[in-house]
Amino acid sequence: MYHRSALLNIIDVEATCWNGQPPPGSVNEIIEIGLTVVDVPARRRVSRHRILVRPGRSTVSDFCTELTSLTQAEVDQGVTFAEACRILSDEYEAGVRPWASWGEYDRQQFARQCQGDRVPYPFGYPTDRTHTNAKAVFTDAYGLRKKPGMAYALRIADLPLEGRHHRGEDDAWNIAALVLDLVTREAWPTTVPLS
Repeated sequence: MYHRSALLNIIDVEATCWNGQPPPGSVNEIIEIGLTVVDVPARRRVSRHRILVRPGRSTVSDFCTELTSLTQAEVDQGVTFAEACRILSDEYEAGVRPWASWGEYDRQQFARQCQGDRVPYPFGYPTDRTHTNAKAVFTDAYGLRKKPGMAYALRIADLPLEGRHHRGEDDAWNIAALVLDLVTREAWPTTVPLS
């Protein structure tokens, strides 16, 4: 059993998207939540998870399938967004465990969708203190001028890209490897979970 304060959730989401503007009445909705749990003191990834989410106000476009490989038929088998947030809270202690994502998109997408769907935000508050922007930390640690995408950051850190890029479960796993690189470099900020 791991001590709660030692664990960090790495989150990466995929959302409905289009090559251009969304169709009338459609909005970007989360369709996959990738989550890797990291034991920071042990410096290792301890588990990886995937939650498929069924969109309610949009459909998976051909462009989205090409980018993520996710299909409408696949996400139709997922849970509702409200259920996905409940799973994050109940099974992965999202409200108390610190979490990180590559950039601010994932945090902002959760905040937007929670507000739009009237679903409780699973991570505490949208401006919560438990979130770390791993891309910003990486950029500072490596002395870069521009914030790199995840795939390029892996090349900079001389780490392999495991799995398929733009799949939430695989991207969360790869972001976790980058976070552990930052932990090893003693560049990862200390985050204390809310009690």
